[in-house]
Amino acid sequence: MPIIRVEMLAGRTLEQKSELAEVLTRETARIARCTLTDVQIVFDERAHASWAVGGRLVSDHATAHAEKN
Repeated sequence: MPIIRVEMLAGRTLEQKSELAEVLTRETARIARCTLTDVQIVFDERAHASWAVGGRLVSDHATAHAEKN
């Protein structure tokens, strides 16, 4: 049974996660030739202060962006 772990920054709506789950499930089942109920998806959301890109915390990017505007 396919298990998909999705790590992403916190802040997505339930509707967004639901749509993502639907599409990932459908396409994974099609490609893996399994049933929809065989596919499991785990959303692992991280705080902006717990994720870094380019050596800087994402929360720092957001603060710098807000200060420019």
